[in-house]
Order: sequence, then C-alpha cells, then structure tokens
Amino acid sequence: MTVSDARRLLVPVADSETVRNTVAYAVEQAQAAADEGRSVELHFVVVASTRALDPDAPTELGEATELLDRVDVWIEEDLGTEPPGWLTITEEVLGADRYLFSPGDYADTLVEYGAEHGIDTVVLDPEYRPGGAAPMLRPLEVELSRGEFEIERAPVERRAQQTVLARAASLPKYLTLFGASYVFYMLLSAYTPFDFFTGAVTATLVTLLLAPITFSQQPSVTRLPVQLARLLLYIPYLLWEIALANFQIAYVVLHPSLPIDPEIVELRAAVWGDAAVTTLANSITLTPGTLTVSVSDRAFDIHSLTGGSREDLFDGGLERAVRFVFYGREAAAIPSPRERGDGGRPDGQSTDEEVAGDD
Repeated sequence: MTVSDARRLLVPVADSETVRNTVAYAVEQAQAAADEGRSVELHFVVVASTRALDPDAPTELGEATELLDRVDVWIEEDLGTEPPGWLTITEEVLGADRYLFSPGDYADTLVEYGAEHGIDTVVLDPEYRPGGAAPMLRPLEVELSRGEFEIERAPVERRAQQTVLARAASLPKYLTLFGASYVFYMLLSAYTPFDFFTGAVTATLVTLLLAPITFSQQPSVTRLPVQLARLLLYIPYLLWEIALANFQIAYVVLHPSLPIDPEIVELRAAVWGDAAVTTLANSITLTPGTLTVSVSDRAFDIHSLTGGSREDLFDGGLERAVRFVFYGREAAAIPSPRERGDGGRPDGQSTDEEVAGDD
C-alpha cells in the first residue's frame, strides 16, 4: 500500500448505549481512508467525568480503563484481525488531573489533545454525555468548533428506552430506597407493631415501583454510612444558616424603608450527582431570602431577595458544606463561586467593584 498523508480521528468514548456502534463506525472510516492509500491514527479517549477529589475517582478511572479495554476487543472484532500496519491506535484517559465543570471544560481538554496530536476529525457518539446524565451534545459540539478539526456525529441508532429502564434496577438501589422509605415512615409513626408491619409493606411497594427510576447512578453502599454521618454534621450547620437568614429577613421586613433588592441570579455550583444537586437546591430554598427556581446542568437559577442574601450565596458556605457531605473534606476546599470568578450577577460576571477588589 502506498501511504500518503495520515488521517487522524479522535473518538471520545463513554459508557453509553451507542458507544459500541460508534467504535464500529470509526473503524469503518479508518478502513475507507486506508483504501485511499492513507495511513490512519485512531485516538480513543475517555475524558474523566469525575474530579480528582471525588472519592469515587479511583473507581471511575478504573472503569475508564476497562472501557478502553473493551474498545480494544471491539476493534479486533471489526477488523477481523489484529490492527494492521497502516493503523495506529492510541488510547488515553484525559482530564483526571483537573476540575471539569461545564461542556466548555470538557471541550478544552479535547481541543488541547487534538492540537497536540494533529487531529483532523472528531467522531462524536450521539449519546456522549461526559458531564453526567443531562444531554450535553449540542453545547459540546459548539464548544468543540473552536478546534482546528472537523466534527462528525456517528450515524448510529439508539436502543429502545425501555431496555435502559429494564436494566436500571439493581440490588443497591432496592436496598437504599427501601431503607430510606422505611426510616422515613417510622419517623412519622408511633412505633407500634402495626406501624413496623405497615412501614415494611409501604417501603416495599415504594421500592418496587420507584427503584428503577430513582437513581441515575448506582448508590454506593459502602460510602452511604459515611455520607449519612456527615449529613448529621451538616444539619446543625444548615439550621444555623436558616436562623441567621431569618434574622436578616426580619430586619429587612421591619425596616421602615424596606431595603429589598430582588433579583434572579445564576449560581454555577461545583457539585455533581443527583443527591448533591438536590440537597444544595433544597438547602438554598430552605434558607430565607433565596429560592431555587430551576436547575440545569448544575447551573442554579436562584431568586434572591436582598443583596446580603446574594453575598452569602456566592461566598459558597452552603456549597462547600454539601461538597463535604457527599465528597469529603478535600472536596470542600474547591474554590467558592466568587473565587471561581462568579460574582453573582445575572450573567455570571463580577461587578466592577468586585474586580477592583480582587486586584
């Protein structure tokens, strides 16, 4: 074979429903380029969806390596042999050493890799969602357009949704949901034998009906007791914050001039996972002066009644405490929203005074 200029394809992979077909499509593109007399470089990368401070990081990094091992097997299946001489395969895990928050952060990682290795085409899995369960492909494509390469979405079909739901239930989900439902029921009961029986029946029904759809990720049975212990420390802190906010709002209400300054602001919180996001959103709502209006991709739209409530919000006390509950002490050291450059304005930009203060 006469080898001309090489074609370099970058394929970001994640454990999606269509990743297998995306790998097959990339191999087909490689074979088509080889038929034109070109050598081919296939770069399969996993952008670590976890953060280095997340206690699940070692597990998720291990899963990333396992996924790349599966990619190896799929490539051999599609080629029918070991990779021929015209094909070079590179596999790497990216982003494990940095904090990735938005689609732009993931895109930056891929763009940097593409520039370093001379990538000419990025092949995207239609189900590729590196930031979690929420759809990210459209904004990710926009962010990737900053790179000097073509972006091609693999033309693969998705599996039926009911197949995903059928596989969603697992023993950890059943046990976690049953335990939470049973404990909640008993907290509202009189602790009679009849209550213990009806609580078990009720928790069983709730578990059977809701376990397949309650969790987007598998709950960790080993980490759950630790998180519950931290949650017991968090509750007094939250109650203290609620009490302070009550005094602040009472002062505003009783003040003759009623010094309110209502405004909806966006908080881009450094939390991930349904439980942590829900806990932070509800904590903000429970604190007088702030109300979580909506949450999308960890971006919180929050109605704030006064400037003081916004200051407290972007100082990040609640956010740090929630990170401590779910990810541990080291994760609590992640910079606050203000330290990350979010001054609490509606557009997420700092005011001139805040910028001057930083200087």
